[in-house]
Amino acid sequence: MACPYFYPTERLARTLWPHPERLPLGGGFDGFCRARPEAEFCPGKARLREHCNLGYARGQCSDFPPGAETDAVRFAISEEGEEILLLSYVLERDHRPFAHGLLRYQTSGRRLLAAPADPVLQRQAEAYADGYLRSKPHPSS
Repeated sequence: MACPYFYPTERLARTLWPHPERLPLGGGFDGFCRARPEAEFCPGKARLREHCNLGYARGQCSDFPPGAETDAVRFAISEEGEEILLLSYVLERDHRPFAHGLLRYQTSGRRLLAAPADPVLQRQAEAYADGYLRSKPHPSS
């Protein structure tokens, strides 16, 4: 479950976690915080490690909006086809579902077929799907 305000930009080659593949987006990411409406900013290593990549930062991160509707975003692969991954997402508040939906990800183009209105959700879904595909064994030639 990543923070709903975390916009992942790139997978971290260096690791801040002992098992980054177990993280909610399938790896550790650098990125921006979009919790402040006036401007996004780089949260720093400690926040990336403790809040951005893990979610549930309400009351712990000084930039997390107190009136936020959601605390975290969770993804799962619902269906895997030859060209399409069907991603389920759940927006959580207080460890309970708040909202949910499905997204279609084209594996060959590495993109969502219909982007959600929220660019953070879109980017997190793309990062999750990419991590899922990276974890799959490649067929040998």
